[in-house]
Amino acid sequence: MSADAVFSLQNQSTAIDYSGKIPVEHLDYDYIEKCKDVKYLEKILRVLRSGDEGIFPHLINFCESHLEKLNPRSRALRKENPVATAASLSKDEWSQIVNDLKTWQEETKRTETSLTQQSMFDDLVKENTPPIRGSNCSVPLSQTSDPKEKRNSSKRTLPRDYREWDKFDVEKECDRIDGNVVKNDPPVIINTRNPKIKTKVDASMLTQPEKLLLANREKDKGNEAFRANDYEEAVAYYSRSLSIIPTVAAYNNRAQAEIKLNHWHNAMRDCQRVLELEPENIKALLRRATVYNHMGSFQMAAEDLRMVLRKEPHNAAATQLLFETEKKMKEGQPGQQSKGKRIIIQEVEEEDDSSNDAAEAEKTACPVEPSQPVGGEECSASPAERGDMGNAQKKPHSRGDGGPHGEFNNAHHGHWRGKGGSADKYKVSQESKEKVANGTGKRGSTASAQADQSSSKGTPVGGNASENVNLDAPCGALPPHLARLKNEGNLLFKNGQFADALEKYSLAIQGCTDSGIDSPEDLCILYSNRAACYLKDGNSQDCIQDCIKALELQPFSLKPLLRRAMAYESLERYRQAYVDYKTVLQIDNSVQAAHDSVNRITRLLIEQDGPEWREKLPDIPRVPLSAQQHRREEPPSAEVLQARAEKAARDAERKAEAQFTALKQEGNDFVKKGQYQDALGKYTECLKLKPEECAIYTNRALCYLKQERFTEAKQDCDAALKLEPSNKKAFYRRALANKGLKDYLACSSDLQEVLQQDPNVQEAEKELEEVTVLLRQSLANASPAKPRRTVPITEVDSDEETTAVTNTESSCRGKDIGVNLKPTDAYEFGQALNAARCSRNTAACADLLASTSPEMLPQFLSTQLDGHTISFIMQALDSHLLERDPNLVYQHLNHLHTTNRFSVVLMLLEKDKHRHMTQLFEHLSAVESTEFTKNDVQNLANKYI
Repeated sequence: MSADAVFSLQNQSTAIDYSGKIPVEHLDYDYIEKCKDVKYLEKILRVLRSGDEGIFPHLINFCESHLEKLNPRSRALRKENPVATAASLSKDEWSQIVNDLKTWQEETKRTETSLTQQSMFDDLVKENTPPIRGSNCSVPLSQTSDPKEKRNSSKRTLPRDYREWDKFDVEKECDRIDGNVVKNDPPVIINTRNPKIKTKVDASMLTQPEKLLLANREKDKGNEAFRANDYEEAVAYYSRSLSIIPTVAAYNNRAQAEIKLNHWHNAMRDCQRVLELEPENIKALLRRATVYNHMGSFQMAAEDLRMVLRKEPHNAAATQLLFETEKKMKEGQPGQQSKGKRIIIQEVEEEDDSSNDAAEAEKTACPVEPSQPVGGEECSASPAERGDMGNAQKKPHSRGDGGPHGEFNNAHHGHWRGKGGSADKYKVSQESKEKVANGTGKRGSTASAQADQSSSKGTPVGGNASENVNLDAPCGALPPHLARLKNEGNLLFKNGQFADALEKYSLAIQGCTDSGIDSPEDLCILYSNRAACYLKDGNSQDCIQDCIKALELQPFSLKPLLRRAMAYESLERYRQAYVDYKTVLQIDNSVQAAHDSVNRITRLLIEQDGPEWREKLPDIPRVPLSAQQHRREEPPSAEVLQARAEKAARDAERKAEAQFTALKQEGNDFVKKGQYQDALGKYTECLKLKPEECAIYTNRALCYLKQERFTEAKQDCDAALKLEPSNKKAFYRRALANKGLKDYLACSSDLQEVLQQDPNVQEAEKELEEVTVLLRQSLANASPAKPRRTVPITEVDSDEETTAVTNTESSCRGKDIGVNLKPTDAYEFGQALNAARCSRNTAACADLLASTSPEMLPQFLSTQLDGHTISFIMQALDSHLLERDPNLVYQHLNHLHTTNRFSVVLMLLEKDKHRHMTQLFEHLSAVESTEFTKNDVQNLANKYI
């Protein structure tokens, strides 16, 4: 009998007995080649390797190669590698290994010895060691005794007769023992509170490895205190660790401890320091969002949380906190917020404390909303409430985080493994089928009753009274009662009631079948929605079946394909899931969940099938062009560009605000230390960011006064008074500047203004007395032959200033200003352009641009680009140069947008200035040229408009 006959006979007979002995005829090349049973082949290989039937090396190799083709990861193919010894390595390699081990051992011993010998390091480690947490008493060392002495101090007690115990007087014996005991031990020391831990460690004498070791120890102590809910001690130890070596982990941990203590400003400061070191640190962003949420800055918190979710889309803590933050933002309507009380914070200046007078940051009055917690309130959404120090764990998607097809936006679920449960609990009963015609069902009676009540009370089905849902809204071609079932299912799905939503969809599908409704699109949506319910409940098999039905009705529908791919992946059918994900990407290449899943499944298939994994994939269908979405990337619309510009403006404003606050604080710190020159630099940078901040002008004026630069101080005080005409500090410091300039009359006037606003300012009274004396002396010493001429200084109103500027411009227009048409550098180009702008001569500007190389235009405009310049250039190009040389106009526009700060200037450009750009590009697109096309003009216009 041949091997084929044996093999076929075996397959026709009963199943293979794996526990029995292998027949000799099965140890054959032909049989092994035709055998596809991996388990039986492994048993044959074990028999061949044992040598019980003989030694056949070639047959063993043939069996191994055949088994490897069937299952490359079979355990029978694993071979043990012997442990490497001196005999298995060369002499040089073995000696190198031995020398490395000896060197490592010597270095370890040397480091340990140096650490133990340094008493300074031990003193730092043992410094301020607190008592055992939770106890409030400590026992002196003198009260402790050696257990060996206890063991040897008394002899072993001999046993007594039972009759002697009856004669034993217990009370008398106790009195005798108490009388003989002499208490010489000192009393126990009761600590009313734990000793305060120093927050700074002087580690200047330690080496870098010792500092790192000590910093890690202090951080570990803080972690232990945090786990024991002793947050104040945790903050102290984290501060000690940061005083040795500042690290991101210590700042993050201290921020979490500060959040636990409701110290919101300290936590915000730690989060800012972490983000300065690592701008996209997830923990710092999450904790700063928590602080923003407590302080009432819901918009800032939402932006931080969205940044976290862009990095970790499945971060459960960020998702929950963002949901609650957006809910608070929606609830916080302007009409519902109570008007806050304005708190005026007044500062008292001391006479001798110059640093106190110098560094006061102007505390502007801010309204305090009762609904906004300033500190000391708990937040249920805070990740710190869980006691896990805010470490958000990556978890699979929970129920209720998405919506079904056509009604909710979330169609991208994370990777999770389905349970493969049975679908019996979802089957629709016969009684339910009979009630489909009336739009009611047995299982959904509660939801229907709620829906009926909601139509009169305005409350939706899910119990969420914040939304008004019209359950009778029309849905495609479905009749009213089936449309109501679908709407109820959508609402139940949104509220996380997937089983109830599934039954509503099933009733609607059954109603469509019974009524004979011919609407493939609506039926496809119902099957897809029910598949989403199956997927949420882990029933992947039924999800796949519903997706197949939906795709039969509407081929290449995006959401059924995506949900079927997720179901295949949960069942570890990676080849089918890969094909569906690739089909989804053919339809819409912007689905990020499909991209991530393809990358993940590719790695799994390579591990499973090896390098030839592509050959084992099913055929990927080709999607017709009619079903493809976003085939070509279209230029963004005006709304998108406007949204981007607004977002960029908000980001720039946030960044400038944070930089301004940091620079102002640094300037105040320099003033406290008496470093006025450094403070001047910081305040000057602040004014570049916020030129209308009155407090910065008064602070910088103080620095100028300390350096006796009275003219600059007076100029800053004048600028502050233009912004706040009643600023008391500006009047006082301008008086000091006038005193330094020996303008005693102006100084007296400013001091009188200060006293008129606040008569209790003693410094102003003393200065006024002194200045009055100086003023009298100066008048007495003045020569009568040459009387001093008083020059009145009057403030110019805004209307007068506008008139002066207008007169200047009109006089500038009246002059015939020449324009240099051949500039050689940026300075000459700027002079020529300003001359043309001053005279509003667009023809001269056009001649200037015609004589300028387009490649040099960004370099010439790099130092003086602003909105007025761009608008003037656009008018000149449109009015004069476009008719003469449209190709040169296109070249100028192609190089102009590469100028430095062009995007910022364009973002801040006024709306009416955009009109000149729009007209220019409309006229340019109408020109026929061989150097550019209409498509080129459109692409270029997207960079301007």
